[in-house]
Amino acid sequence: MAFRRSIEDNLIQWKNSKNRKPLIIRGARQVGKTTLIKDFAKSYPNAIFLNLEKPAHRQYFDDFDNVQSILEALFLGHSLQADKINETLLFIDEIQESAKAIQMLRYFYEEIPELHVISAGSLLEFVLQKVASFPVGRVEFLYLYPLNFQEYLQANQKNDLLKYLLQTPVKNVAHKLLLKAFHRYAIIGGMPEVVKTDIEAHSLSDLSIVYESIWATYKNDIEKYTQNDTARRTINHIMGSAHLFLDKRVVFQGFGNSNYKSREVGEAFRILDDAKIIRLIYPSTGTKVPIIPDLKKSPRLQFLDTGLINYSLGIQGEMLALEDLSTTYRGAVIPHLFTQELISTEHISSHKPNFWVRDKKQSDAEVDLIYPYKKIVIPIEIKSGTTGSLRSLHQFIDAAEHPFAIRVYGGEFKLEKTNTPAGKPYLLLNLPYYLGTRIEEYAAWLADQSL
Repeated sequence: MAFRRSIEDNLIQWKNSKNRKPLIIRGARQVGKTTLIKDFAKSYPNAIFLNLEKPAHRQYFDDFDNVQSILEALFLGHSLQADKINETLLFIDEIQESAKAIQMLRYFYEEIPELHVISAGSLLEFVLQKVASFPVGRVEFLYLYPLNFQEYLQANQKNDLLKYLLQTPVKNVAHKLLLKAFHRYAIIGGMPEVVKTDIEAHSLSDLSIVYESIWATYKNDIEKYTQNDTARRTINHIMGSAHLFLDKRVVFQGFGNSNYKSREVGEAFRILDDAKIIRLIYPSTGTKVPIIPDLKKSPRLQFLDTGLINYSLGIQGEMLALEDLSTTYRGAVIPHLFTQELISTEHISSHKPNFWVRDKKQSDAEVDLIYPYKKIVIPIEIKSGTTGSLRSLHQFIDAAEHPFAIRVYGGEFKLEKTNTPAGKPYLLLNLPYYLGTRIEEYAAWLADQSL
């Protein structure tokens, strides 16, 4: 089962570009990189697939030291004529298995630019550090993540709901149906194999083996790139306990009631961050662009996929019975998923979002997310309840030079003209939490409104 991914628009743009460079698809294992490119390859008259985990495929790069010879051998082995280069896609999967193959990408660009070359791999960050001459400026990158809600609706063939989701502003007539579909997505997450299994069986009990398999794969992969036993034990400890800190900012020293030192935990988290399995989201204290993360302050944890975390926490069953998921796991699940949705739209960079804290000692003011739009930074609070409970958001608005804010919740779309307790008037956009992938459009819509 192949899913339509929003990144395909980027692939088409790459294919049609006059300045096309070899493309590297980056992302964690099992987010659908191989399936994506194999499906995209159908748009080419000819395609050559290599998987460098296979010695026979890796041999092309071991045996030859120039791309002309590699291409000639590939075309000969696949019975392709030399005049078919400009209508052929070469897909090099699991390219992390050969540092030489990564280095050779620059020569495909310089010597055979008419050939369309795409590569993909997991844990590339660790291999790239060891590549003696990485082809900087000679390759392009795209980033792939688990399915977001928009892609989830397409996978479930809910095209009518998708049309409503893509309207700005969304019509409240579709709210209940969108909320119902989003709840299922929020429970199971967006890992392609999980979504595929759920579509076929629609039973949480059938998903357990998939979650376990994915998590075991990540553990095995990461251990390949740890330098010593201490690092390996620290990573195993984090992967076994980090989900319990979904609702907390973390301190490295003694993380998870352990004896591990701050340096050991910090390094382990950086490895997991590079692998895009557990990422560190840092706060900012500013209210203007550019947003500058404060790396001295405690970060929040952002996991690859909310469904994996829900499974690890054992809360999927209780989530089925809830009408409003805003309170799930001490209110942490929806903010995590909304952040995951924002990250999923960043295909051309690995940018991570930030949250906001007040730059004042003993202050507990914290806004869930801040979103840069043109010359302003819009605060986003993710919670249910009355507008009067938005204390941290009000502090941000009072300090900001604009009157725009977003509250994400389980209710219907609406715009309010209101005031902070200090008396500053502002516009509060109440946004249903299924609109995470549409935040750019709603930021633009909000910025066009007037008090």
